[in-house]
Amino acid sequence: MDINIGIFGGSGFYSLLDNVEEIAVETPYGPPSDRIAIAEVAGKKVAFLPRHGKHHQHPPHMINYRANIWAMKSLGVTQLIGPCAAGSLQPHIKPGDFVVVDQFVHRTWNRKDTFFDGPITKHISAANPYCDRLRAIAIESAKKHNINVHEKGTVVVIQGPRFSTRAESKEFSKNGWEVINMTQYPEGWLARELELCYVNIALITDYDVGLEDHPEIKPVTHEEVLKVFQSNNDKLRNVLFEMIAKMPLKPDCDCHKI
Repeated sequence: MDINIGIFGGSGFYSLLDNVEEIAVETPYGPPSDRIAIAEVAGKKVAFLPRHGKHHQHPPHMINYRANIWAMKSLGVTQLIGPCAAGSLQPHIKPGDFVVVDQFVHRTWNRKDTFFDGPITKHISAANPYCDRLRAIAIESAKKHNINVHEKGTVVVIQGPRFSTRAESKEFSKNGWEVINMTQYPEGWLARELELCYVNIALITDYDVGLEDHPEIKPVTHEEVLKVFQSNNDKLRNVLFEMIAKMPLKPDCDCHKI
C-alpha cells in the first residue's frame, strides 16, 4: 500500500478526509485508537487516525500511542503531522493562533513511551525532537493562508485528563514555556524512535488558568476548547492540505538516522 503521509487528529477534528476507505490495523502493542482512514489528497495517499478515537473514547493518558505510531509505519508512512488543541501559557499567544513547536517538556507518568524495552536498547538524542523540514513546511503553509503562526515554542505535556491548577499553570508560564497539551508526549517521541518525520501544529484554543490575572482571560473549560477548535477546522484543513501538496514522497532528513 503506497501511503507515505499520516495525520493524527485531535479533539473535535475527526472528519478531515472525504471519500475514505477505512481499514483495521493490528500491531504488536494492541489495537490503535480506531480504524485508519485512507484517502487521496493532492494526488497522494494519506492515512488519518483520530488519536482519541472517533467518539473521543480514549482520554489522553489512556491512548495507545505505541500502537498508533506502529500502525502508521506498518502502512508505509514516513511523515506524520500531529495537529492538536492546546492552551496558551503566554499572553502574546492568543486563541486561534497556531504554534509550530520545536521542543517539549513532559510532565506525565506511567505512559508507555519507548519501543526499546529490551533486549534491544538504544539511547537516542532528544535535543531536536521535531522534524525541522516539516516544521518549515508547516510555517510556510500557515503564512500562505494568513494565519498568525508562531514559528517555535515549547509545549509542556501534562498527564490529564484534568486541567492544571493555577499554581501549576503559573509555574509553567514562569519557566517561559509557550504551550500546554496532554498528548504531545509520547506521540512525537515515539515517531522519532521509529525514524519517522513528525511535526506538531498546536492550535491555541484558550489561555491556561495561570494567566487569569489578565482581565481579558477566563479559566479554561472543555466546552470552550471544542468551540474554538471546531470554529477553526477549515483553517487547519487548508494548512494541512497545503502541507501535503508540498511534502515530497521521499524525504531526505536526519529523522531517518537515529
